[in-house]
Amino acid sequence: MASTPPLPDTGPLTLSPAAPTTQDLGQALVQPFPPAGAEPGLEMGPSLDQGVGLRHDWSVAEIEALLSLPLVDLLWRAQAVHRQANPGYRVQLASLLSVKTGGCEEDCAYCPQSLHNSSDLKGRPNLEVAPVLERARAAKAAGAQRFCMGWAWREIRDGAPFEAMLEMVRGVRELGLEACVTAGMLTDPQAQRLAEAGLTAYNHNLDTSPEHYDQIISTRTYQERLETLARVRGAGIGLCCGGIIGLGESGRDRASLLAVLAGLNPHPESVPINALVAVEGTPLEGQAPVDPLEMVRMVAVARILMPFSRVRLSAGREALGREGQLLCLLAGADSIFYGDTLLTTANPGVSEDQELLAAAGVV
Repeated sequence: MASTPPLPDTGPLTLSPAAPTTQDLGQALVQPFPPAGAEPGLEMGPSLDQGVGLRHDWSVAEIEALLSLPLVDLLWRAQAVHRQANPGYRVQLASLLSVKTGGCEEDCAYCPQSLHNSSDLKGRPNLEVAPVLERARAAKAAGAQRFCMGWAWREIRDGAPFEAMLEMVRGVRELGLEACVTAGMLTDPQAQRLAEAGLTAYNHNLDTSPEHYDQIISTRTYQERLETLARVRGAGIGLCCGGIIGLGESGRDRASLLAVLAGLNPHPESVPINALVAVEGTPLEGQAPVDPLEMVRMVAVARILMPFSRVRLSAGREALGREGQLLCLLAGADSIFYGDTLLTTANPGVSEDQELLAAAGVV
């Protein structure tokens, strides 16, 4: 096996084309499990002394093969990768606050904040700087290491709200917390100013595969999403980029989404894996709940494809149950959103999460 390459420096974000299976870690991960004639042991997956391969050329077919593995085999492989790439298992706690709620111009079919949906949340003024920073202090006191702030915007607009955003970012960083913002599309100058304010990461999810995307949103193209990621990366800000399952997508769509994420060079520093929370008044309100084991599979494969990224359990975690969440942690999730709400949907309470992490032994 080739030696582990160093993590790449932050540079222009590119999407690598699909390539045939290679003879590195990825090849070991997609061959039948266990290999013919293998004895039980670490040789059935990447061994802990082999190092972790870093790839940006995973094909959709390879990823489909991983997603289709027997669950126990997939968990074994994901654990081997995770323990090698991220020794000393720790789970980062992130708190998320909605600063500007409702009235978004986008028509995302899953979102109760879209003005196109009957569930649109109206009449909530933007939060001011002082109460946002007070919430950040409370989050830190409860154990959070990252404070994330959301604005239901199609794109950032210059002016007083943006100046307030910059002040919030500076204030959160002064508290010793990582700061993350999600606020739609942005310009190069806006990205640069956020970087200068100390922003740790910008969240901009791809949601689903390129092939399924037009079934979910029509007001923004997939290419615009990729261009936003490129602007963020170009300013030297970390990427928080993932997707949602349960949107009516196929298994191949899930593999395609992961192929796009793993094709970003460098990989996103943070990869949120969300399960749809079907909200009344949205076009997807009738979608069936996501099987918790499907979330486990997505987490495990994300960990294998992007060994050094934080894989975050995000929306829909409450429906997973205690055992489902523990399996996701076993599969390589190493961050959760912490607090009673996640933007506009329910999230497990702080005490529940403390008990969960204690049970897992990853506190």
